[in-house]
Amino acid sequence: MTKQEAKNRIEKLKKEINKYRYVYHVLDKSLISDAGLDSLKHELKKLEDEYPEFITLDSPTQRVGGEPLKNFKKITHSQPMLSLEDAFDNEEFKEWILRIKKLLPESASAKELEFFAESKFDGLAISLVYENGILKQAGTRGDGKIGEDVTQNVKTIESVPLKLEVGKEIKFEKFLKGEFEARGEVIISHQTFEKINKEQEKSGEKIYANPRNLAAGSVRQLDPKITASRHLDFYAYDIVTDIGQKSHSDEHNILKILGFKTDGYAKLCRGVKEIEELREHFIKTVRQKINYDIDGIVATVNDNVLFERLGVIGKAPRGAIAFKFAPKEAVTILEDIKVQVGRTGTLTPVAFLKPVKIGGVIVSRATLHNEDEIKRLGLKIGDNVIVGRAGDVIPDVKAVLKNLRSGKEKSFSMPKTCPRCGEKLALEKSGKILRCVNSECPARKREALYHFVSKKGFDIDGLGPKIIDSLLDNGLIEDAADIFNLQEGDLIPIERFAEKSAKNLVIAISKSRKILLTKFIAALGILHIGEETAELLARNFQFPISNFQIKDFIKIFKNASLEKLEEIPDVGPIAAKSVYDWFHDKRQIEFLERLGNADIKIELPKQKIKNQKLKNLTFVFTGELKGITREEAKNKVKELGAKTSENVSKKTDYVVAGAEPGSKYERAKKLGVKILTEQEFLKML
Repeated sequence: MTKQEAKNRIEKLKKEINKYRYVYHVLDKSLISDAGLDSLKHELKKLEDEYPEFITLDSPTQRVGGEPLKNFKKITHSQPMLSLEDAFDNEEFKEWILRIKKLLPESASAKELEFFAESKFDGLAISLVYENGILKQAGTRGDGKIGEDVTQNVKTIESVPLKLEVGKEIKFEKFLKGEFEARGEVIISHQTFEKINKEQEKSGEKIYANPRNLAAGSVRQLDPKITASRHLDFYAYDIVTDIGQKSHSDEHNILKILGFKTDGYAKLCRGVKEIEELREHFIKTVRQKINYDIDGIVATVNDNVLFERLGVIGKAPRGAIAFKFAPKEAVTILEDIKVQVGRTGTLTPVAFLKPVKIGGVIVSRATLHNEDEIKRLGLKIGDNVIVGRAGDVIPDVKAVLKNLRSGKEKSFSMPKTCPRCGEKLALEKSGKILRCVNSECPARKREALYHFVSKKGFDIDGLGPKIIDSLLDNGLIEDAADIFNLQEGDLIPIERFAEKSAKNLVIAISKSRKILLTKFIAALGILHIGEETAELLARNFQFPISNFQIKDFIKIFKNASLEKLEEIPDVGPIAAKSVYDWFHDKRQIEFLERLGNADIKIELPKQKIKNQKLKNLTFVFTGELKGITREEAKNKVKELGAKTSENVSKKTDYVVAGAEPGSKYERAKKLGVKILTEQEFLKML
């Protein structure tokens, strides 16, 4: 990047960030996610660090918050309400430690620093000023120097003391004479947030995007009665007044004694390792327990003398940092769009991205679903885009930042013919899905093989996409049936194969010859037939109890009428027609016969379920389960008569949410579906 390009980029970023910040802080609206805005600010900060000559007073990195609302009286803070620098991973956190150590005396930098680590609340920062122990004034952050007087509204928050509780632990005169200022965060619980949004929806009012928006909007209500009805909460985390406190941990202890609610998960940490371990504990445990939003931990140099010595840079203290949790969204560049052909012929546009870290992993690709989605987003190659990744959800493009365009971006359109075989494409009745109907398309065949050997199918250990590619490229297989004829001698000449690895793969293939009927049906890759429909088909036909062979399987499904298939509950006419057509395709029958010659043994599902305590219930699983795998959990509920689904709807009975749940969790909350923790689910079993 040249100097001029850096300057242009900085100017565009400043303009865009200032717009979002004004709308959010002044108008109480949100046009971009917090993670997306953080990503833009992070990029700007890095560019300004690299090119400090382009830092200007109007840069978002040089100020905090927006202008105060005109509806409220303006107040001037005794000391600026500062923001915090962000670190998003361990490396950035370690870099911060190294920077501040260089500024400290040798006696302090030579040993491990002591930090006070606490929750980074995702709410609205508030300053509370007490005079002679009585609450005098409450103010918002505003632009850091001038905020808004919201005293009457804050008084409605029960967790804010109207009078300081000074007792034997603290000398009276320090608090009952003169001014005392504390700072903290106004937040709102998840339960209250959901309740208010339901009420808003019923009355036709706007739905709040997140608890932070609602907390900010509630504090800024002109009518204190409305604020009181929102049941806000307040956590204190800082003392501005010098009362002789020696450390940040002292301040927390004093605040608690005075009657303020403080962070119960905060603790002293020594060195980088303890901070990293605490952050990991917050991610895996604390966030699942609490009923409010936090987006990281704040690490502060505990010794107040050292903290003051480090000073302030821009609008952030050097001695504290917000160690953020891995963001679920980030801004990056869409470098290209390529079209993939799936096993059923579906054409899917895929975004190739400039690699970016989201949710703790590097993301370089994201789904674009179909051409309609590209048009809806107004997407062009070269655009700055917000990419999201949550829990088990595949990364996708959330939005386009059109104001950051340089004019070099290129439009995209879907191909008229299959990019792999050149055949004409068919548009489904929905008008959204393009499909290659050529069953001999090499891309379709390759994807079908990937699916056949995957965990959803034959689950052949050691046979992944790269090995399949090698087998195809070396002419050793043409379809899935050929896999079962492979010998060690066929594999050894292939790159990456030695005698032992060849032998192990042949053994794994041999073990996979025995397969459950449901997995066998799913492995065939029939259009519209996934795991759930495969199970419905397996349970709604009569199969020979003994000596069941593939020739019996062919006969049963080939003789099944379209009407009979449509009568199976939850299968539906589209899936039924797909099954009927597949079993009346001569090439597919020949393929099945070849599998039969390969000595595949099909095991029938259990016909009787002894315990049907979960009969007719539908479960959806999301997030990472610790004590049981997702597959094991599904099998257990099926054994007890329940069904599982990949989608949340009003018909869903339970959503089981593990760590870092995805969009299914949010949809369940929106629909009012019962959500179970992993512990509650295991107890139910």
